[in-house]
Amino acid sequence: SLSPQASKRMKFCASLFLAGASAAVAFAPSAYVPSKMGVARSSQAVASGSTALSMAADGDAFDQEKFIAESKEMRLKYLEEQAMFSLKISCENYGDAVFPNAMIAGDVVITHLLHRLGYLKDGKAKIMVVDTFHLFPETMDFLREIEDFYGFKAEVFCAEGVPVGDKAAYDKKYGANLWKEDIEQYDKVCKVEPFQRGLKTLNTNCMINGRTRWQGFERAWIDQFENAPIGGGLAKCNPLAYWTLEDTFDYIAKYEVPHHPLHAKGYPSHGDAKDTIPIPEDGSTRFVDFKFEGDPVPWLDYASERKGRFVGLANKDGSTKTECGIHVAGAEKTFDRDLWEGGAVKNLESNDAAKGVVASGKPAVVAVYAPWCQFCQGMEEDFGKFAEQADIDVYKFRGDEEREFVQAALPP
Repeated sequence: SLSPQASKRMKFCASLFLAGASAAVAFAPSAYVPSKMGVARSSQAVASGSTALSMAADGDAFDQEKFIAESKEMRLKYLEEQAMFSLKISCENYGDAVFPNAMIAGDVVITHLLHRLGYLKDGKAKIMVVDTFHLFPETMDFLREIEDFYGFKAEVFCAEGVPVGDKAAYDKKYGANLWKEDIEQYDKVCKVEPFQRGLKTLNTNCMINGRTRWQGFERAWIDQFENAPIGGGLAKCNPLAYWTLEDTFDYIAKYEVPHHPLHAKGYPSHGDAKDTIPIPEDGSTRFVDFKFEGDPVPWLDYASERKGRFVGLANKDGSTKTECGIHVAGAEKTFDRDLWEGGAVKNLESNDAAKGVVASGKPAVVAVYAPWCQFCQGMEEDFGKFAEQADIDVYKFRGDEEREFVQAALPP
């Protein structure tokens, strides 16, 4: 026989089991009502809900497809609520939440969530877009489409000193082939600097973005909130951190969310047209009219969303390029200031000033530089020390803004 203490413990454990089971039923969808395992079901509960899971003992077959569909619906509902809660924190607890929107699949989901919450209309979330001047033509057209659809106006940023949308001005200042000559400098000029400048211009204190753990090992451990390496500790919200790409497209289909037209042409993701390809390359997988055509696995498998990005590009160390530099540590160090501010290096502020130094015939050293150039940044300290010790004049002249003049008047 059991001791009184043991008997009490058994009664307590039994009550915990039943209470726990009852709680599980309370939070389960109406279609899922367990019929066994010590959980009593009233006849009313049985009559009120159809079930995808019928026990074999009841003589009914298990409807696997229905069960999977219901499970996915439950998962997506939870992910939506979780994402919306994080967006509420971003927009309500911070005064200046900014969403840099690249209009990829996850970003259009976030745009739709912000719309549902009313943050696009009341301005609690600002939309920022970086135009690299190398995007697909469809991308900026799609931006105008969703601006009209949701009723917001994005802040567009591009390479420093170039008017928005003026590719010819960009080519003249930085060179049309900068990405071929030095991909890291291209990333700094066309992506990192305008991205950082946009955040600063908009006084951002919380940055919303669409990175997910599903996108690959570089992002496998991100959480919904973290401190960004940009701007010295900026709050960073990743509302879709725990979503798969399948979840993302399920959401797009569920709400018929406006999405980038390149999905219908075989692109699971998109960036610059120069280094983005369809996956598979024959374009056999597409997302058309809110459903997949062809085999979706090449898109939806782990770390496959970005397989078509940065194609043919490599980092300086020869490794395969997988990031543009926006989300990596050290990005904030690139454009905070000019080079050689103060000190012994004198600034040549105009072409005439530079020509005057050359025409004088006096011994002098002129550093033709660009503040975004990693090599110029690397020589900053040593060149500054040289200027302090030299018995001749030492100058700097910003050459990236006057390329034709430098080639004609300041030959090496």
